[in-house]
Amino acid sequence: MTHEGYRPCTYYPVLLNLEGKEVVIVGGGRVAERKVNSLVESGAKVVVISPEVTRAIEGLSDRGKILLRRREFLPSDLDGAWLVISATDDPFTQKQVFKEASGRRLFCNVVDQPELCSFIVPSVVRRGSLCISISTGGKSPALAKGLRKRIEGDFGQHWAIYTELLGMLREMIVTSTANPEERKRICSCLADMNVADWIQGAKWQEVERWAVSIAGPRARDIVSNLRKRADVISMPHDL
Repeated sequence: MTHEGYRPCTYYPVLLNLEGKEVVIVGGGRVAERKVNSLVESGAKVVVISPEVTRAIEGLSDRGKILLRRREFLPSDLDGAWLVISATDDPFTQKQVFKEASGRRLFCNVVDQPELCSFIVPSVVRRGSLCISISTGGKSPALAKGLRKRIEGDFGQHWAIYTELLGMLREMIVTSTANPEERKRICSCLADMNVADWIQGAKWQEVERWAVSIAGPRARDIVSNLRKRADVISMPHDL
């Protein structure tokens, strides 16, 4: 159900750096738990407001991973917040949280209520530093979930290794190549999808030849070290 006058909008996609920034989550159920876990992984300073919470949320509080306030929401809970998420089943609280956040010019997401959202959270596939976001603009969360599952099958854990390799090679190229145009040209050669397949098939000699041809002999050590690390990373059906 949507509020009268609500008009779907075209969202501007963005990835946020929430490291050390306070994010307030109102609610303590399973949905809130999923939000809390992803925000903790992102390095956010998470504050949960709810009289009752799941065991997992309580455990995070006990370990000092989050701040837990076991009570109903108060407007003052948004003091110092950067971002707000409401994940309760109480319509009054949902509207109150959104109203207070809007009055403070804070971005707010009320779960499953797009008319009470100034931002929405996409479905996400993560492979190390590689992050693929899927959104239908709130029109069909089920479709976004289905697409996420399909993409998860297409992009195995070897993509995390490939992305890490690109980062290391790019850093080496940037620091060793003074000419901006030459630097740009060399870096553009890194996006070779065949390399991901080689890593998946453990064809490290191919990976090494490719890396050296682009970045020079020093790339050999980078590939060697990454190969050793890959051996201890769980990548079922990949390596």
